[in-house]
Amino acid sequence: MQTPKFRRFAAAFVSCGLLAACLPLSADEGMWTFDNPPIKQLAEKYHFTPTQQWLDHVRLSCVRLNDGGSGSFVSPHGLLLTNHHVARGQLQKNSTAEHDYVKGGFYAATPAEEMKSPDLEVNVLMSMENVTPTVLAALKGAKTPEEEFAKRKTAIADMERESLQKTGLRSDVVTLYQGGEYWLYRYKKYTDVRLVFAPEDQAAFFGGDPDNFTYPRYDLDMALFRVYEDGKPIETKDYLKWNPKGAADSELVFVPGHPGSTQRLDTMAQLEFERDILEPTFLKLLRNRTTVLQQYGAQGTEQERQVASNIFGLQNSVKAIDGRYKGLLDKHVMDAKRKDEEDFKARIMANPEWKQAYGGAWDAIAEAYQKAASRAKEQFYRSTDSQLGGTAATIVDYVAEIKKPDGERLEGYHEAELPSLKQRLFSHAPVYPGMEIARMTGALETDLAQLGPDDAFLKIVLDGRSPKEAATALINGTKLTDPAFRKQLVEGGEAAVAASTDPMIVLQRKLDPLRREMIKWQEDNVQSVAQEAGEKLGKARFAAYGKTTYPDATFTLRLSYGQVKGYPMNGTEAPYKTTYYGLYDRATSFDFGGPFYLPSRYKEGREKLDLSTPLDFVTTNDIIGGNSGSPVINRNADIVGLIFDGNIESLVGDFVYDGTANRAVAVHTAGMTEALRKLYGTDRLVKELLGE
Repeated sequence: MQTPKFRRFAAAFVSCGLLAACLPLSADEGMWTFDNPPIKQLAEKYHFTPTQQWLDHVRLSCVRLNDGGSGSFVSPHGLLLTNHHVARGQLQKNSTAEHDYVKGGFYAATPAEEMKSPDLEVNVLMSMENVTPTVLAALKGAKTPEEEFAKRKTAIADMERESLQKTGLRSDVVTLYQGGEYWLYRYKKYTDVRLVFAPEDQAAFFGGDPDNFTYPRYDLDMALFRVYEDGKPIETKDYLKWNPKGAADSELVFVPGHPGSTQRLDTMAQLEFERDILEPTFLKLLRNRTTVLQQYGAQGTEQERQVASNIFGLQNSVKAIDGRYKGLLDKHVMDAKRKDEEDFKARIMANPEWKQAYGGAWDAIAEAYQKAASRAKEQFYRSTDSQLGGTAATIVDYVAEIKKPDGERLEGYHEAELPSLKQRLFSHAPVYPGMEIARMTGALETDLAQLGPDDAFLKIVLDGRSPKEAATALINGTKLTDPAFRKQLVEGGEAAVAASTDPMIVLQRKLDPLRREMIKWQEDNVQSVAQEAGEKLGKARFAAYGKTTYPDATFTLRLSYGQVKGYPMNGTEAPYKTTYYGLYDRATSFDFGGPFYLPSRYKEGREKLDLSTPLDFVTTNDIIGGNSGSPVINRNADIVGLIFDGNIESLVGDFVYDGTANRAVAVHTAGMTEALRKLYGTDRLVKELLGE
């Protein structure tokens, strides 16, 4: 399941290295920016050259969702297609014990029934501006990495704020090529997003965790929203026309979407840090979190409903990270990475001018990540794993940060970021105290086992209590479940937060110095050094090879190209497509048990379907987490499919791309049309999709 980037703990360890991904690219490799599309590769292999008009139309038809996925407009009336698993968070937040929209699905038969999402934000990329000269000019005169880091941060915050004030558009400065380039991306933002259709979870995620990241697949992993502005559906001339025939074997297809992050340009020091510390530690932590929630869910039907989406996300992350980890343990992968780095480094060192300017970057990054390793345990295990705890920390930070000059604030609290932050902070999405107590108890027990009772963080949180006693007192005592209370604290500023006796706010006030010390330590010892060295390597790459390749993914809009194509698998061949015949065969083969049961409408509606209709298919497109919900389009920019996953062989794609067996997995538009029309009776939707 190609989900949003999951490695939140790892975000502090900023990746700023560069390997020689400047060697000849593998066929169909690349997540290309729209300012630098793969024109040469497309012309040479597929005899197709996208026009600027084609690129602009595709860009304006595609969206980014703040839940971490992608999507696209598929009608002129704001209808937006994405995955069920991307929409799942909003389905969960709208659900109750009486109406479980995750399990049962949802369909708005009339416009009045379209259901508002509590806190979903949709972004459309309106423009891109290269601001590299402005950022680099701001760094002049810096004498240390720490000073350079501060100057860069201030320059970026100033540009984002000024752009927001001037244009009214969400404005993000994006780092590309590890600091080789900086771009200002401006987005039209929509926050009135309403659910129109979602199938049952079992139809969207048929096969469950056993089939996740595998192929052949039989999933209807789709959902439809409608985007509103000023209380009315938006009208847009840029949308992707629905092709009900869908993708054909060997057809050239494109995936425009927002891949989360890749690390194909990391140095060996960074990859070894990932392999030896980050991945195994994170896997252990996620498995523990999963067990805790499974135990809570086993208490009853309502508890099971509350934790279902969390467990879904955790299990998905475990499987994805395990695939990444196995890739890093693969000697062939690491040997290839090492050779790339050695070849690139030799080329730089052979040029005296380049050697003087860039030669020390590799050692600087290695030293920074040795320091990162020394405090990795604190990064991972000083956690309460509590939504309410995170909310309290955000409020404590917010009232302090907004008093500072914009450029001196913590990340996430710059002026250009505040509207989106407030939307999340004041969300009316439900919080389940019982689940919060279970999560916090489990996290604190793990923290205690890893860090010991003398750790400064645990002394503050536990205050002489057991993990369960502390969690119960904090969760039952807080009022932060009420969005009005959260808003009152934020609007009251530092005085209100300082005077608050809410136990969760009190706790986060006490933890604030520890949190800030860790952030400052990371900035001074890891981020600032790695950013400076990363920029050097970015410049080195341009000096040695020119701009001949794509940058690592950054949850910004990218274009990948490829073919609809099967692949060798388990000594046989995986077909390019699966059909409804296969869905019923797989369910029958498991006697409709476990994750292979079918919703009643599928059992009862079998005779209505043309079982030869394609349901899912695979392509050679280069995708990664964050591409979930991306459209698959043809040369005419018609939508022919919907990305929802990659196969097992693709999981090492964070680091390398192998076109032999690396496949993107998508839902076929023919399969979606067949289900919408014959199983779900969504005639008004089908007519809108087909332009009738």
